[in-house]
Amino acid sequence: MVKKRRRLGEILVEWGAVTASGLAEALEHAKKEHLRVGEALVALGLADEEDVTKALAAQYDMDYVDLERQMVVPALMSEVPEDIIRRHLVLPISKEGNRLKVIITDPLDLETLDLLRFRLNSEIECSLASKTRLRAFIDRFVRPDLSIDEVVQTVDVARAEQEGDEDEKIDEDSAPVIRLVGMLITEAVKMRASDIHVEPMANRIRVRYRVDGVCRERDNIPKRMQGPVINRCKIMAGIDLAERRLPTDGRIRMTVATEDIDFRVSCLPGYHGESVVMRILRPDSARMGIEILGFERDDKERFDRIIRRPNGIFLVTGPTGSGKTTTLYAALNELNRPDRKIITAEDPVEYNFTGINQVQVNETIGLTFAAILRSMLRQAPNIILVGEIRDLAVAEVAIQAALTGHLVFSTLHTNDAPSAITRLIEMGVKPFLVASSVQAVMAQRLVRVICTECKQIDEDPDPKVMRMLGFTPEDLRGGTVYKGKGCNSCNGTGYRGRIGIFEMMEMTHALQELAMKSSSLGELRQAARATGMKSLLEDGRRKILNGITTPDELVRTTQVAELTAD
Repeated sequence: MVKKRRRLGEILVEWGAVTASGLAEALEHAKKEHLRVGEALVALGLADEEDVTKALAAQYDMDYVDLERQMVVPALMSEVPEDIIRRHLVLPISKEGNRLKVIITDPLDLETLDLLRFRLNSEIECSLASKTRLRAFIDRFVRPDLSIDEVVQTVDVARAEQEGDEDEKIDEDSAPVIRLVGMLITEAVKMRASDIHVEPMANRIRVRYRVDGVCRERDNIPKRMQGPVINRCKIMAGIDLAERRLPTDGRIRMTVATEDIDFRVSCLPGYHGESVVMRILRPDSARMGIEILGFERDDKERFDRIIRRPNGIFLVTGPTGSGKTTTLYAALNELNRPDRKIITAEDPVEYNFTGINQVQVNETIGLTFAAILRSMLRQAPNIILVGEIRDLAVAEVAIQAALTGHLVFSTLHTNDAPSAITRLIEMGVKPFLVASSVQAVMAQRLVRVICTECKQIDEDPDPKVMRMLGFTPEDLRGGTVYKGKGCNSCNGTGYRGRIGIFEMMEMTHALQELAMKSSSLGELRQAARATGMKSLLEDGRRKILNGITTPDELVRTTQVAELTAD
């Protein structure tokens, strides 16, 4: 006896996804507009499209696929024509023997299934996904543009067509090369990359995107296209093509997906040719609020209090790429009011702010940090930002500005907050000036955030890693460790986005006295910890137990010396 299939409306009412009265209204609307019940429910806003799709999967005994949460890799693109994929909304994902697994949106679309069986000579096994999410997935992941291989083939065809014509050649102005470089830039922006690396190797050109601080390799470009591709990048950035012996810099401004984006381009001569790095500068990233930098409540309160002081120096320390500039821009954005005058000296000026006077360093004409700082003081500013304290001359002028009633923000390249004091003294700044001018020092790093779409409890975190980070059984009883499984939203990495971990050191009387005595780094750190400073490691541990990042990520971004110091 054939089992009777349950009605879609009955399943949804049983699940509580729609009311009986809502179902009656949808049935009437479906009859009037010649729609299916599920379509009517979604059209009237009486049920969610995902709930309807799940009910359809249950009704026809099929697997439901959530394309926003489950990792799905399209397959057999060469066997299933793209026009069929897009027109019929069918996505092939794997093939085992003579059985093809596909994702569809309509279990009653027998015509498409028969077409696939005939074309591929295979049995079809179907899973179900919602129409909206499958269409978005196909638009994003199924041939969003020409692949690098297709562009290269286009170049080869053009070369063949031009054979024998000495006046014609494939160069940086050729359409395929222009399209290839544009495709790389667009793809990097869509992937949320911060940098694009085009690196000539012995027999290829390697292309990598830095996403959330980690380089990910893209397709390789054949060596024969090295000249045209690199020259195209230089033309877009306004860099002299003839200069190949010295490092050169330029900028590109483009609109990508309705967003105006600046690219800072650097060319560096290498053994196999010039290496090009494009830094992607998104205006919105510089205008982020303090509340989303990643501060815990106590550190945020201290940060808010420090940046509102009338004078003194506030230093942010950390290695390159640790988010120092973004933190200082967030502070300036908070303080940027009509009643305050703010001047910055930057090398280079990465983001433009309305209401802030920004000056670009140009050492070739003598416009150094120190020279700009001296001129700044005659402009009567309230707040000064110095991109980096690099030497004694800049440090002395910054300290003089702080002692004469200005609030000075700047950065230093040190591993932790207490090291900033010893670094300034080693530069040649007198200890009593350091003690009287520095108000606070904050060290920071960036850690990747667990993807919220595939976040799950880590049932068995690595005991060795947990010991390295100083976790005790009592710590783990009070919190849960999470990890990311990997999904389409995070491109299979388990992480999406980054957040800061911080080490905030305010200058107390005890620290000022130690600075006056040129005390050792160990003494400074011990005194800072005694007055409430939490280390980078401790802040990272809090973020692990709060489910923000993972133990592996904290080990990756925090130096072993810092781990053992605590």
